[in-house]
Amino acid sequence: MRITFIATGRLKAGQEAELAARYIDRLAKAGPAIGIEFARTLELAESRAQSAEQRKSEEAAELERNMPKGAFLILLDERGKTLDSPEFAERLGQIRDDGRRDMVLAIGGPDGFDKDLRSRADLLISFGRMTWPHQLVRIMLAEQLYRAVTILSGHPYHRS
Repeated sequence: MRITFIATGRLKAGQEAELAARYIDRLAKAGPAIGIEFARTLELAESRAQSAEQRKSEEAAELERNMPKGAFLILLDERGKTLDSPEFAERLGQIRDDGRRDMVLAIGGPDGFDKDLRSRADLLISFGRMTWPHQLVRIMLAEQLYRAVTILSGHPYHRS
């Protein structure tokens, strides 16, 4: 299964980008042994529309245009499910085992996601009810994907 990150907004060069890249590199090296491949990170421009609803709609359309056809779509959304690391790994493994070829994990823009896109998503997950800066969410997502791959690979999980 190929994993793609799609993020609305750019991650500037610096320590945050380096840390996210470090976890993505670990994911890319560890994942293929268990059938999980990191495909790419795609950054989409934030909409410049006047209203929040228009911005969310335009950003959703752009995200959908850039998704692989038939991809399992996970949106990072504050109203999503909160999963612990083993639960996230288990979901990832189930999706892979169900034969899905592609998975997209999407981080929305400052206004969040369009309601229609949220209703079409296969899964909404949350890193908690607090608001997190875009750059930290990328790091946390990359780290949790790497952690999920290590759990699925049978590495001992320190909380077990």
